[in-house]
Parts: sequence; structure tokens; C-alpha cells
Amino acid sequence: MRIGECVSLTWTCIDFERRIITLNDPEKHSLPRIFKVSLTLISMLGNQPKENEKVFGKTTTMTAQLCLIQTRKKAARRLTDPRIGKIHFHLIRHWFGTMEYHKTPDMDHVRRLLGHKSILNTQLYVNMEKVFFSESADQYTVKVASTLEEACKLAELGFEVVTEMEGKKIFRKRK
Repeated sequence: MRIGECVSLTWTCIDFERRIITLNDPEKHSLPRIFKVSLTLISMLGNQPKENEKVFGKTTTMTAQLCLIQTRKKAARRLTDPRIGKIHFHLIRHWFGTMEYHKTPDMDHVRRLLGHKSILNTQLYVNMEKVFFSESADQYTVKVASTLEEACKLAELGFEVVTEMEGKKIFRKRK
């Protein structure tokens, strides 16, 4: 989500049982979308005080940005890394889109996840992925599954089936 979408998130948009967040009012004329979120995030959201109809209370985009500025300055000083001071919310979105495309090289999947109406907006993440991962783009970890149980475990870890030989399935996953 964009920062403005986060700060305007209401409690009615969160299904705690099924761990789903529904974004009906996206910014920048993007598409509405639904997110399946981790148990950790759902529990963190569940611990937020419910004093307001909005999840993050009276937080605005500006106060969230000021909080990030203070946090990244402290982290940059503590870690003596001035690059941390340059991190901003949109950079995190770019990183997420790039990593998602690297994990599943499906531009339409990334487009829908980020809410882009046009695939042209998503092309940025494809280009960034090619620059960052060009050396390892064609390198894979390969595993062989002899049983249904092994195949299920590999599929859960993000491996994809390449072929079947001698009654065994060959899986691969990008490094």
C-alpha cells in the first residue's frame, strides 16, 4: 500500500479471522485490491488501540513521514550508514515491487498487487529487477522430488516444476 492508503485504512477493512485487508479506496486512481497478510501483521494490527474508526488513529501522511525521518536518522547514526537516511516510503514500495517480480517473474501479478491500471507502470519494477539481479537471473537451485510429500514441501518453498524424469519431478527456484 501507499502511505496515504495505510493511514486512511479503517477497521472495517480488516478481516482478522481470515487475515485479509481490503483496500477499497486506493490513491492515484489505482485499482482496489485485497491482501492476504501474515499472522505477525494481523497480531500487530490487533494490538493497535481501537479508539478511532481508522486503524492508525489521527495519523496523517505528514506525521507518518516525519516519524520515518526521525527513525531513519537515528538508525543512520547508530549504524553509521548515511544511505539509511535516504530511505522513504515510496522507495520501500519500489523495493517490494522489484522483489516480488524477482520471486515470481509475472508482470501482471505485480501489477495487480500494486494496484496499477496499466502494465506500463509496472515496467519500472521489471527494469529494476534486471539491473539488480542480471548476474543471477539465470541461476537456479534445483531439487528432485521422489514422493508426493517431497513435492508438496518444495512447492510450499516456492519451487516450480520443470519436468518429470524416471518417475521423479524436477523443481527449480531462482537463487
